Amino acid sequence: MHTQLHGTPPPSRRLRLLGVLAALGLILAGTCAARPATAEAAPHTAAGTFRNPLNTGPDPFMTYWKGNYYLTTTQGGSIRMWRSPSLATLLTATPVTVWTDTDGSRDRDIWAPEFYRFGPRWYLYYTADDGTDDHHRIYVAESDRDDPAGPYHFKAERAPPNHASDFAIDPGILQHDGRLYLAYSGINQYQHNGINIAPLSDPYTVSGDAVAIDAAGGCPQVREGPEFLYRNGRTWMTYSTCDTGKPDYQVWMMSLPSGADPLVPGNWTQHQGPVFSRADDHGVFGPGHHAFFRSPDGTQDWIVYHAKTTSAYTYGNRTTRAQRIGWNADGSPALGVPLAMGATQDLPSGDPGPGAYWINDDGRSSGAGTVGYTGSWNSGTGCATQCFWGDDHWSATAGNTATFSFTGTRIALLSVRDTGNGYAALSVDGGPEQRLDYYGAVRTGETLQFLSPPLPYGRHTLRVRVTGEHDGQSQASYVSVDRAEVYVN
Repeated sequence: MHTQLHGTPPPSRRLRLLGVLAALGLILAGTCAARPATAEAAPHTAAGTFRNPLNTGPDPFMTYWKGNYYLTTTQGGSIRMWRSPSLATLLTATPVTVWTDTDGSRDRDIWAPEFYRFGPRWYLYYTADDGTDDHHRIYVAESDRDDPAGPYHFKAERAPPNHASDFAIDPGILQHDGRLYLAYSGINQYQHNGINIAPLSDPYTVSGDAVAIDAAGGCPQVREGPEFLYRNGRTWMTYSTCDTGKPDYQVWMMSLPSGADPLVPGNWTQHQGPVFSRADDHGVFGPGHHAFFRSPDGTQDWIVYHAKTTSAYTYGNRTTRAQRIGWNADGSPALGVPLAMGATQDLPSGDPGPGAYWINDDGRSSGAGTVGYTGSWNSGTGCATQCFWGDDHWSATAGNTATFSFTGTRIALLSVRDTGNGYAALSVDGGPEQRLDYYGAVRTGETLQFLSPPLPYGRHTLRVRVTGEHDGQSQASYVSVDRAEVYVN
């Protein structure tokens, strides 16, 4: 909260930080040797780079196909898909709704969609219920044509005979020794949300009972979101453990040799300890529910996952991020350490870029952008890992302005939301103001506050005006300015 100049809040305020992050109300809209991605230590040129987040939703799944990345995240009432030729411009892509349902038994709480191509069709796997969580079941839809964006038609419910009436979420497809298997999180003797695997006779038909996998996880809670990598004669199953609302949500791993039956639990070898977990020094908490994708030229492996910028127990602020992964000398995947939200990374090999550059609140920019202020603004580095380059500007004085000048086609504004923040009025190119509430029930950094409409390529301005007002939940009227992401195509 900016009344504390980004210092550590007192105990009473730390308690008030717990809660659910207020919704933005914005419509946003195997493999070969690789090295783990690393954060840049100094400003990076714009060409061929990107920064997270890729999307404001959780539970991502992504693939690259015929010139575009395709991304889904959990949206709740439908399945939406984002498509972009570059990772750098996924955040600005207009979503397409690829699935809704009118059947009342499966039209609510639609979570964790994944999509796979088998033959000339795509299959969309997801979990949904009737409004009661324990009624979650797994379903599959089939595309009408060879296009991951559909349209789709309902195909089947996917329930193993021994769990026909049981809770089931997070479907993933295991492809092992030429056969297909359904891996998912559901009831078993180890957890309410435990890893189960069942055989498939085709992409939409479960052909036998599920077996339970006793997967370790460093906590007694969930084992969910199983995903798979294939390399060096082994299948690597990674999965998320612990409660996704907690900062210790993390990824663990097991492996299976080629030729071994995945329906025999003893054939799976447990890797000890998490392989992807919180990085407090990078401001990353609860990294998990992930998937893997290949670079456009097929030479690199990448992970896409959700994480938070707060250590508070909350299901809000889970945003989609991506980074390159590597491989260890023993042939196992090296997922690395989660990078800071705004870390500048090289785009995947073969990604057309360039797509975006940044403007920091202190005036530094990796492209043709600047920022100027009127009035007296506070500035400093107290927000540390919660801010881009560790600093931001903030003010509660009505009439103070921050104006970003940029050359491009669109601009996104990311900054701190907090319990002491108020209203700002934003205008593009001197046009009508849009009133935005910067309040958040939980303090989070580099939160997407605003995404402009598409603009003709050229020189533009975004003005942020402090109104000095706040809603009834907030304790003050501060507005934060941290970084802008400018898009050029």
